[in-house]
Amino acid sequence: MANTKSAIKAARQALRRQERNKTVKSRLKTLSRKLAKLTAESKNDEARAVAVEFISALDKATKSGVVHKNAAARHKSQLSKLVLAKA
Repeated sequence: MANTKSAIKAARQALRRQERNKTVKSRLKTLSRKLAKLTAESKNDEARAVAVEFISALDKATKSGVVHKNAAARHKSQLSKLVLAKA
């Protein structure tokens, strides 16, 4: 357990941030799975809509520091090759 006042506060903040990051990452994973399922079923219009939503969620996660900017760029690049090029 933390010994100083500042360490106790930092531990509380870390728990709050961890919870917030978990919800964001969970949403990203859900959108990613949904997108993979739609592309496998060749539902291009629906996949395109989910892709736009996924890119938006990635950008927001990057802005808040949950996802690294290069990781987000890599996902977006692969996504554009996979989905957006087909349509």
